[in-house]
Amino acid sequence: MNSKLTDMHTEKEKLEAFRHLLEIMEELRANCPWDREQTMESLRNLTIEETYELADAILDKNLDEVRKELGDLILHIVFYAKIGSEKGVFDIADVLKGINSKLIFRHPHVFGDRKVKDAEEVIENWEELKMKEGNRSVLAGVPNSLPAMIKSHRIQDKARAVGFDWDQREQVWDKVIEEINEVKQALINGNQKERMEEEIGDLLFSVVNAARLYDIEPETALEKTNRKFIKRFQYLESKANEMGRSLKEMSLDEMESIWQEAKSM
Repeated sequence: MNSKLTDMHTEKEKLEAFRHLLEIMEELRANCPWDREQTMESLRNLTIEETYELADAILDKNLDEVRKELGDLILHIVFYAKIGSEKGVFDIADVLKGINSKLIFRHPHVFGDRKVKDAEEVIENWEELKMKEGNRSVLAGVPNSLPAMIKSHRIQDKARAVGFDWDQREQVWDKVIEEINEVKQALINGNQKERMEEEIGDLLFSVVNAARLYDIEPETALEKTNRKFIKRFQYLESKANEMGRSLKEMSLDEMESIWQEAKSM
């Protein structure tokens, strides 16, 4: 798909496409047995799955898949709004009006007369405005169900927005080293699993902090390493199979030799 094609769609065509989706949703909800049975609760896990599929497509740099997965997510948004309208609590117009109002309120430097010097100040203003909206804590907007690494990054990012951060990013490495030493000490002391878990958690939190300070998304970085490991391990399995060997039968030295081959590819 040529990404430039999207520039050819007029505002009218975009609105018409969205209107058509709303009509399709009405038809599905009325006449499809599966769609008719769905609830917000039953859709929840499917929405999470669709979000991860979009995340995969982004990492794969597959723009055609990104387009498709965005369509799936928009369908879910329309689906939730349809259920909300059936309950008489909100519809798609309420959803859109809500986000429109929020964006205008939180961007006074665009829609008002407030001045900002850079993106950093935009983030700081964003958190300040959220507190004016009634949030009792800067961290209140971090979803409990976020994966732990993403959650850790968001917590630290939000704390930074109100000035709770290192003076110099290089200082974080002293904290990482401190946490590594505490993990080692807990091992030497033979601490219970709960203490070890706490120390490992502190270490991971400090590594996520370091990644944030150097503008690295830790979740993305780890996922790329996961994929790299999978690719190399599957190469190791393939080579062992070609040799008529089982990995369990091979020595670590033999496996390491093949692993180095995989790294060079």
